[in-house]
Amino acid sequence: MTTSLGGQNFTAPRLSVPRSLASPNTLRQTFSSLFKALVWAAIALCAGPVSAQKSPRFADDMAERTRACTACHGEQGRAGPDGYYPRLAGKPAGYLHNQLRNFAQGRRHYDLMARLVDPLTDAYLGEMAQYFANLQLPYPAPTANNAITPERLAKGQQLVTQGDAARGLPACTQCHGVRLTGVQPNVPGLLGLPLDYLNAQLGAWQTAQRRAHAPDCMAEIVKRMPAQDLIAVSSWLARQPLPGDTRPAERPQAGPALPDALRCGSAPELSATAAKPLNGGKP
Repeated sequence: MTTSLGGQNFTAPRLSVPRSLASPNTLRQTFSSLFKALVWAAIALCAGPVSAQKSPRFADDMAERTRACTACHGEQGRAGPDGYYPRLAGKPAGYLHNQLRNFAQGRRHYDLMARLVDPLTDAYLGEMAQYFANLQLPYPAPTANNAITPERLAKGQQLVTQGDAARGLPACTQCHGVRLTGVQPNVPGLLGLPLDYLNAQLGAWQTAQRRAHAPDCMAEIVKRMPAQDLIAVSSWLARQPLPGDTRPAERPQAGPALPDALRCGSAPELSATAAKPLNGGKP
């Protein structure tokens, strides 16, 4: 075909198309095959992202399910950095379970905790408690440096290790273990806790903001102690290094049972018959 462009004539080249490709049926088949190939190519390109979206983004285990806990209580429940949120790792499972129940049932008051545990079953709370109890992690060095006289610290040590018979106060070690690392299954350790947390909890018992299963032995004990003695106790405890073995004792130490006025609903084993010696009397 001859045409004119810019005043000059030229002849367009003739395209030679094989007769077999020029037929309508062949063209339809060719375009159909090409379309299918493009579709499969698109599927192949998308297969990777689709598979990635379907695969789990995190492990379905208790470590992931308790992320809401560790946001405040520190990675793996080691304790929060602000000195208020206590350590969870390594505490007796019965104690942790009881505290979760206390939040759920209104004996302890902290709205965030109540909201977290409210939708959970008691069995699930027990699983969470056991998970943290099984974590055996090193403790940080004590950091308490509040101003207190040596005399008051000595008073705190006396109350912790000997009690005060005149006021009917047992030593803290009678319930919390000779090493003060707690006693299985229901009694927590008192070492490795931030000073602010210890003060806050003792004060909460005095004001009935914190309660335990009745009879509430701690509520009765703090009633017999003036504020200055409570501060002396918490200040001494918060300064003590942890022993080499930080695990809770397997059972209460040998000795007389607590009197009826100091029975513990959360740890009934403390008010049973006198505890039997374990490993030659060691806790």
